[in-house]
Order: sequence, then C-alpha cells, then structure tokens
Amino acid sequence: MKAGLHPEYHQKAVIKCACGAEIVTGSTVAKMQTEICSACHPFYTGKKKFIDTTGRVDRFKRLSERAKAAKTEDEARKQAKAKKTEPKTPAKKTAAKKASPAEK
Repeated sequence: MKAGLHPEYHQKAVIKCACGAEIVTGSTVAKMQTEICSACHPFYTGKKKFIDTTGRVDRFKRLSERAKAAKTEDEARKQAKAKKTEPKTPAKKTAAKKASPAEK
C-alpha cells in the first residue's frame, strides 16, 4: 500500500445512539452519532416506536384530511349541479285523441 494515501483506521471507534446505546467497532472515523440503532429500531425490538423529528407525518395527515374534505365538497357541488341541470321531462299526454268529424 502507498503511504499517506489511505485514511487512518481506528480499531475502537465508538458509535453512540440517541437511545443511549454504544457500539464499538472499527472505522476510519473515531466517533459517530446516530438517531436509531439495532437496540431501539422497531424491526429488531418488536416494539412500535414513532420517530418523527421533522413533523412530516403530521404534515401528511393534515394534507390527507384536506384532500378528503375537498373531495367530499367537490362531490356535493357536482350533485347539486346535477340536480339543477336535470332536464325536465314533459308531462305525458293522457287525453285520448279526439276523432275528427271526417273520420266518423
């Protein structure tokens, strides 16, 4: 290997998680931090844990509620418009056709 080309390798690099767990491993970076690890990830723990650091889930829920409301309003408008524009059917003529005097 060429000297000075490769980064320094740390045999005991420490990775700290937000849950407090520490993992010791080998890496080119001596200290690292992460938000989630195998000790707190729901896939590995079997527990459902809600992590929303930027509010994206709340924003998605708000947008989906607005979309549902807009859809129901749009359907109501279409139904109201359909009722207004329904063609009026002419009343059926029930009177018998009078026979003309020439036909008698």
